[in-house]
Amino acid sequence: MDFGDTDPSAWRGDEHRMRVPASEVTFSRRELDRLLRLYGRKVAAGEWRDYAIDFLKDRAVFSVFRRASEVPIYRIEKNPRLGRRQGAYSVISATGHILRRGQELDRVLGALDRSLRIVVVASLHSSPRKRGPSRAYG
Repeated sequence: MDFGDTDPSAWRGDEHRMRVPASEVTFSRRELDRLLRLYGRKVAAGEWRDYAIDFLKDRAVFSVFRRASEVPIYRIEKNPRLGRRQGAYSVISATGHILRRGQELDRVLGALDRSLRIVVVASLHSSPRKRGPSRAYG
């Protein structure tokens, strides 16, 4: 049956979309949303300028570039085969060093998303320390 031969009301709409082959690893919508939000903040800060997404047989890769003509400064990879061992997600620098690896994407992206955080240091003593009269030795 051809698209012209079917009743449009019976057509669900998602049947004509291109499907990614089952042999490729992809990012989910939630994962892409998280990656693109981080990317948007870094672009606004002037740190990143371009990105690329690759869906390969064994992993999905989100590459980040400072300039479009360079090698990626970071690669965020999703490798499901490492999911149970070391974690499916990893952040890899341009030199090939793995900066962070883990089970949760948000925690792994923490290596790149170092926002200014205020740290409050509590005093070890609940009341100010009282000093006695000074003694002169001599």
